[in-house]
Amino acid sequence: MIEFLTNPIAVIGAALSDLLYSLLPGWLAGLLMALIAAGVLVGFISGVVILLVWMERKIIARMQDRSGPNRVGPFGLLQTVADAIKLLSKEDIVPARVDKVIWALSPIVVLAAALMAWAVIPWSPGVVPANLNVGVLFILSMGSLPVIGVVMAGWGSNNKYALLGGMRSAAQLVSYEIPGVLSALVPVMLAGTMSMSGIVEAQELPTRIGGIPNWWFVFTPWGFIAFVIFIIAGLAETNRTPFDLIEAESELAAGFHTEYSGMRFALFFLAEYANVFAISAIGATLFLGGWAGPIPFLPSFGPGILFFLGKTFFLVFIIMWVRSTLPRIRYDQLMNFAWKRLLPMGLVNIGITAAWISVATAMFPRV
Repeated sequence: MIEFLTNPIAVIGAALSDLLYSLLPGWLAGLLMALIAAGVLVGFISGVVILLVWMERKIIARMQDRSGPNRVGPFGLLQTVADAIKLLSKEDIVPARVDKVIWALSPIVVLAAALMAWAVIPWSPGVVPANLNVGVLFILSMGSLPVIGVVMAGWGSNNKYALLGGMRSAAQLVSYEIPGVLSALVPVMLAGTMSMSGIVEAQELPTRIGGIPNWWFVFTPWGFIAFVIFIIAGLAETNRTPFDLIEAESELAAGFHTEYSGMRFALFFLAEYANVFAISAIGATLFLGGWAGPIPFLPSFGPGILFFLGKTFFLVFIIMWVRSTLPRIRYDQLMNFAWKRLLPMGLVNIGITAAWISVATAMFPRV
């Protein structure tokens, strides 16, 4: 009973797995468990996207002294559902001269990359769709795939605005991916593992290195710098203000998805908000302790998934707060900031972290 209260998802998953393996052949039970996990994850992501759109409208409205959605459903909760139904019911217009195969595959590639990153995110102890020992490497690899889909959309649309939007999107995503990778290496170095679950465990019951408690990595100087770089790079990679130059309606008519409408546009929209939640979840895992409880030097208590979701939604709020506050910057400022500010800062931070770990472990072994 205590285990169910502290980690209900793991208990339910283990019971379902035991039932399937007792009734079915091993290969079939494993396949069904994978399909069930994927279905639950996709359903959860769809629900989260609807909630995030409503949250963003309400948060920005409050910060701008407006009411936000308040007509459709209680507190306007069903407004996003109505918008989703509208998008699904719109006519699917296919321009005459597009490269139909590339043009049609593009939103699928972008959405698939967004969903794949969720596969290695640990929700609570023992609850992770794929507990890879190279989870961080897998996430960084999946983060590179949207570039391909965006370029496919720009090229396949046979539209100059879309092509320019695709090219500038590729440049922006690749540029900010490098500082993002450097920032993710800091918690890997501090934890000594590339497993996402291992990184959380290293922050749950911290060791002492050099006499300094290694609590949530964000509370170390190098961890905090890496966290700030990670959030900034995440804003750019998810096309959020002030880095939303991928679309830039005033310059590019909507960027790489100018020629998309209806359900195809909805897939891009779904991928963007799924990426926002994924970046927040990854940030919470790498720097804020994931499912670990809020009290240092004590084991986690209560359902770990509640701590994980609380930290994740806190970062989502920060991202939405930034959007309601900062204006869009120029494209040259965008690129200069990535290559002349974030990249050197990330490299120096990696060096300082490595030097500190080497000296501290030599003088004060882990205890």
